[in-house]
Amino acid sequence: MLDGSEFDVTVASSGASVRVGADETLLGALRREGVTTPYSCQQGFCGTCRTRVLDGEVDHRDTLLTIPERDGGMMLVCISRAAPGARLTLDL
Repeated sequence: MLDGSEFDVTVASSGASVRVGADETLLGALRREGVTTPYSCQQGFCGTCRTRVLDGEVDHRDTLLTIPERDGGMMLVCISRAAPGARLTLDL
């Protein structure tokens, strides 16, 4: 599901800012900007794209991560997004 608002993500290792469109995935936006991150299924099932969120609130759209993983700051960048009005900083 790609519906949502546009949001910005900061890549912690470089300080780069990436704008994620309302109709694109976070993974797609990262790849468009040349940010390397592992991925496989692109549907939120495998966990390959699991990424630590350093700051910001996530709208989790996967069924894979446990509540402790989510509470611990993990997200799947292939399917999940920033919560409305939030900006994310990722440990990439």
